[in-house]
Amino acid sequence: MARRHREVLQVLIADIVAGSRQPGEQLPRETDLVEQFRVSRGVVRECIRALEERHLVSVKHGRGATVLPSSSWDMLDADVLAAIIDSPQGGDVLSEYLECRQILEIEAAGLAAERATGEDLERLKDALDRMQVSAERPPSRAAEELFHEADLGFHAALIGATGNRALTSLVEHIHKALLTARYPTARPEYRVERALPEHRAILKAVAAGNRSGARRAMAKHLETIGGYLQEYVEEYRSVATR
Repeated sequence: MARRHREVLQVLIADIVAGSRQPGEQLPRETDLVEQFRVSRGVVRECIRALEERHLVSVKHGRGATVLPSSSWDMLDADVLAAIIDSPQGGDVLSEYLECRQILEIEAAGLAAERATGEDLERLKDALDRMQVSAERPPSRAAEELFHEADLGFHAALIGATGNRALTSLVEHIHKALLTARYPTARPEYRVERALPEHRAILKAVAAGNRSGARRAMAKHLETIGGYLQEYVEEYRSVATR
């Protein structure tokens, strides 16, 4: 999608997520959106299609686009998630993501401990090594992205080590969204003393075939993230009430 298309789309998504456009409300007509954003009708139509694909609106011929309730939204879409994180709903949605991870990844760690092959362990070690290198780089946006990609690579490798193809496919969609969701709870200052040792503990338990140990290590890691999430929510509320 071209830059101008994306800019218009992100504004429309933000309007819906923020409640400026309520469920059941019609979006402005194409001609009004063309005038408002100073773009072509083609750009507007593409943006409306993108909103429909994300289940933010329902489009019917002759009636235009109608805003849908949040229960219909594609919560795994990065653009939708980014808009929600920037809204008062952000903490609640991040809590839901954490619950998903607790439900899926703790048990997955146990299965990985029982089923991981030598290749699986190499992938886990490689991802952990990349996390280590990224964490030791001077702070920068690029270093942050490298760390998050390596971190997701570790968790993806862990899911892959379960040998469960359905689970791998399911979690793949969640992990893509997590590239957006992770930044609010990122704590670079604690990576060397917390994140890296927690991931090493997971890998050690998986490599040892210790199912209960792997589950405990993953639970501890996600508990740490839960603490960061609580800090984020409290900071957001503090800023919002000033």
